Amino acid sequence: MFSKEKITVAYTMEVCPLCGMEKKREFKEGDILFSEMGKCSSCEGIVVIEKIFGETLE
Repeated sequence: MFSKEKITVAYTMEVCPLCGMEKKREFKEGDILFSEMGKCSSCEGIVVIEKIFGETLE
């Protein structure tokens, strides 16, 4: 009777390979897999984009 419209939100996962810190944030245009995003706030390592994915909200 009532249809629920599903919305998919894109996210980017940033990871520091040295300390393992992970940060999920909303995707922004220009994000490219395995690109360097800057220094890690906890260990001064280099943070890279490890995954870009979508989650469906109901």
